[in-house]
Amino acid sequence: MTTSGTTSRTVPEPGSPAAAAHPAWELLLPAVAAPARRRGRALREALREAVRTGRLAPGTRLPSSRDLAADLGVSRGLVTEAYEQLTAEGYLRSDRGSGTWVGDAARAAAAQGARDLAPRAPGAGAEAVDFRPGTPDLSLFPRSAWSAAHRSVLSRLPHRSLGYPDPRGLPELRNALAGMLARRRGVVADPERLVVCSGVAQASTLLGFVLRARGQRTVGIEDPGSPEHGRLFASTGMDTVWLPLDEEGLMPGPLAASGVRAVVTTPSHQFPSGLAYSAARRAELLDWARAVDGWILEDDYDGDFRYDRAPVGALQGLDPERVVYTGSVSKSLAPGLRLGWMLVPEGMVADVVERKRTMDLGNPALDQALLAEFVTSGAYDRQLRRCQRAYRERRDALVAALEEHFPGTRVSGIAAGLHIIARVPGHYGPTSLFVERAASAGVLLRPLEEYGTARYADGAVRLVIGYAHLTPSEIAHGIGLAARARGAAGR
Repeated sequence: MTTSGTTSRTVPEPGSPAAAAHPAWELLLPAVAAPARRRGRALREALREAVRTGRLAPGTRLPSSRDLAADLGVSRGLVTEAYEQLTAEGYLRSDRGSGTWVGDAARAAAAQGARDLAPRAPGAGAEAVDFRPGTPDLSLFPRSAWSAAHRSVLSRLPHRSLGYPDPRGLPELRNALAGMLARRRGVVADPERLVVCSGVAQASTLLGFVLRARGQRTVGIEDPGSPEHGRLFASTGMDTVWLPLDEEGLMPGPLAASGVRAVVTTPSHQFPSGLAYSAARRAELLDWARAVDGWILEDDYDGDFRYDRAPVGALQGLDPERVVYTGSVSKSLAPGLRLGWMLVPEGMVADVVERKRTMDLGNPALDQALLAEFVTSGAYDRQLRRCQRAYRERRDALVAALEEHFPGTRVSGIAAGLHIIARVPGHYGPTSLFVERAASAGVLLRPLEEYGTARYADGAVRLVIGYAHLTPSEIAHGIGLAARARGAAGR
């Protein structure tokens, strides 16, 4: 028998001996055993799943609602409602006068559990000693203080604050961040020009979209620098060009010759070289931006962590109309919070806010209120001091371990941040072999060459070594393993 061009398949009629063994009806039995208030939904879900998985094949004619209801011991209305709902959804089709049939629109999805594609935190769940940079010590997250702030916020947060927020962020958080950034980083912090965002990554993409809408197509990035900046701007349709550094910062000549009108910088603690831009180079960079009517994105990714003196103030404080200042809690609290900020020049505020609104309607209101409480209560300052003490100790442990196991190693850059640049003497190299031998011993390292286009002819092994996520004993153990791996290879 065919109907509408589809070959029919016969399901045994309910009540017959064959029906008792038919898998489709067996699938419905748990559904009708559900509590009365859930029985209708359970029946619909069971029928839907039977069609989706192919246990009821396309073209199969279903029993009448009266017969199926009698066989299952439920009301006819329950079955009729299930048939009508699944017909509306496309799982079934109903031909007037000829019954209800399984449609052919449904296709089963591949069944698999949810996978975790998050980047693995260095050293997490592995025996390897992972010195690759980029991750703070997540065990330092202040769980008790965060929980206390959470309870405090929930007890007094007005109901209206749980609606869609201002795309710029909750006023109380913008006020709190503006005060904290002015005090700690020396920025010009107008809360009306502060936009709460999902970290520096979102700040970069917001800026990329705005620049592209204004006709710009290329942005400069530091060489060496973070490859992530290039990927973020590429996602907005912007091209990137590497711009070389010297010992003072971005070199003015190549910057001017590049023709770009926007550049990404890390002037307080350049990533990854570790240098701090000189005062003269900061002035030259700002002169360039004014001359070309350009913009500077300042990524202040770890500006609070300086160990030998007070941190150098942010570049934005010198010219808030040319510098887009960005930062986040990724290094001070945890990257998984996805909370950051950007201070935007007056001439760019409206465009950035509108792009933020259409992108996600604003960050979660409860998370913002929680961070505002954490900042205004003084808990954030206490957390920064705690992290600074721990990271300074770990940096000292790393420098001491390198001096012990690799004599002649030079550590460049200022005493700041969560990583160092180590220049290991050439007789320990070449770099590729050094990294390979260390990996064979369970020590993961990243060469400086992976962060830019520069290649070095002196034969030294240049490494970007992260230490914040490792204890002093783990640091000493890891460097010792790398040294023994080199020694074993030499025998």
